[in-house]
Amino acid sequence: MLVRNWMQQNPIVIGSDTLVHEAKQIITDKNLHGLPVVDDGRLRGLITRAICLRAAHYVLRTQNSDELNYFSNCVKVKDLMVRNPVTIEATDTMEHCLEVGIQHGVAQLPVMEGGRVVGIISANEMFALAAHFLSAWEKRSGITLAPMDLKPGVIGQITDIVEAAGAELQAIYPIGKPIDVNPQTHPLKRVVIRFHCDDIGQVVAAVERAGFPVIEAVQASRPDARTDNVQH
Repeated sequence: MLVRNWMQQNPIVIGSDTLVHEAKQIITDKNLHGLPVVDDGRLRGLITRAICLRAAHYVLRTQNSDELNYFSNCVKVKDLMVRNPVTIEATDTMEHCLEVGIQHGVAQLPVMEGGRVVGIISANEMFALAAHFLSAWEKRSGITLAPMDLKPGVIGQITDIVEAAGAELQAIYPIGKPIDVNPQTHPLKRVVIRFHCDDIGQVVAAVERAGFPVIEAVQASRPDARTDNVQH
């Protein structure tokens, strides 16, 4: 999955001399999370919704008309913007994009190609990716297995067990935190399994009989289905 296929294309950009209250209005009217700041075709910074709101709230709390007039008529984007923002390339993968966002703690990334801003990735696109990845609009049942050593063949074994229990398997997601992995071992990961079935209890019983503890179970077809949540 490449960034160019998920980004907001042809994003609205503003110059660094734009007034902050004008940038805030654009962000509000277009329901955006941030605006790349571009001068003469070069990315100079990023002004975000949070920055604009913090500045506006600060001025409003002063209840000072002079402060309000100064903010409205004098404070420019270049005074508050994030300079040299973290960026991503259009040819990068979305996996890399998410990693960069997590590492830097940012939810807006200007997308670059040939030194030009060609898009932006925001929290909206990241949520959309997660929704597509998990097929959030489909009413899938699912279980989560306790962290395990994912040796070769384990995923195939789990697949056979789930399908033998009468489930229509849709997806399997091994999930684990980044760690330094010894080449002789395998990282412990939870295994999230999504499927369609009439009775999730049969699937739970089958995988647990095979030695795979279930820490979560959700029956999608019943709104009041029992859900067991175990935190680790």
